Amino acid sequence: MTYEIIHEEKYQQFTARLEQDEEAELAYAKPEDGVLDLTHTFVPEDYRGTGLAQELINTALAYARRHNLKIIATCVAVKKHIAQHPEHQDLLH
Repeated sequence: MTYEIIHEEKYQQFTARLEQDEEAELAYAKPEDGVLDLTHTFVPEDYRGTGLAQELINTALAYARRHNLKIIATCVAVKKHIAQHPEHQDLLH
């Protein structure tokens, strides 16, 4: 399933709006210019195992690549995703 994911720069997160006012999110911080620290991924229990977390992560990584940003993978899910997808290793700070 594909979800619409929006970048909410004001809240420093990538968000997927789900049914019944639920949201999934990938939060980040900006510890320095040119760097995004992907800090936390949250997916509601009913949506776990659907690939939603990977979609959030891939959206954030694509955003970083488009904007020439480096990534710090503080979030365990992001760290695991990057380890399993070596094509993203070059984004690591």
